[in-house]
Amino acid sequence: MPPIASWRRLSEVTRYGLVCMVVLLSHFQSSITGFGATVLALPFLAMLLGLHVAVPVLVLLALPLSTLIVLEARRHIDWREYGKLVGLVVVGMPVGMWLSGNMPEAPLKGLLGAFTLIVGVRGVLRPVPVETDGPGPSWKVWFRTALAPLGGVMHGAFGAGGPLIVVYAARALPDKSEFRVTLCMLWITLNAILIGRWVATSALTLHELKIAALCLPFTVLAMVLGTRVHYRVNETVFRRIVYAVLILAAVSLLASVARG
Repeated sequence: MPPIASWRRLSEVTRYGLVCMVVLLSHFQSSITGFGATVLALPFLAMLLGLHVAVPVLVLLALPLSTLIVLEARRHIDWREYGKLVGLVVVGMPVGMWLSGNMPEAPLKGLLGAFTLIVGVRGVLRPVPVETDGPGPSWKVWFRTALAPLGGVMHGAFGAGGPLIVVYAARALPDKSEFRVTLCMLWITLNAILIGRWVATSALTLHELKIAALCLPFTVLAMVLGTRVHYRVNETVFRRIVYAVLILAAVSLLASVARG
């Protein structure tokens, strides 16, 4: 999808200023919760830059953002859950990479958006206990576990499988700091795979690298500000924020499908 015609009429300074502002706001939110920057920023950057430029730019920026968070909070990483998540998600990524070149994005994004919206609304409206994968109906545990490889499919397809992975992680990682930094460790792994694939296939362009470099200071500022907020919110408020971000992510996905 190319940039929308009306955005083309903006001056370069205005257009790239808006790009940097979107990056700052979406990465600030992601620095609080550990997810959501790509899926929230993508519709706006797709309008400003075009989809095929916006996706690699956001994946490139996600790598330093996640790395900075991991360096700052590495003591909170749950390595057991990280290993489990990597194993589950990586299974689905090759399927998503294949689908990205062989299937229209709209059906995948529509299904992801609808499911994420239901989960987000349910999470915001219901009481928020600390949720874990403890005793419960086995089918629910299997269903939540299956969301991780499905998230890998979505991430391999268009770098935005976070919502499905987050639904799984919200149960598996009840502590807010473990949730945030363990997810960021996962994003480092997944985005490194995507970037490595693009480099191997010469898919990255100098134009995309320049835009990512322009936005990098805003990513760093967002991480610093978001980290301060993260440590100041309590667990209940944090859970509400997580589900609210899932709703925003769902609306963003569904809006992108509606625009075609």
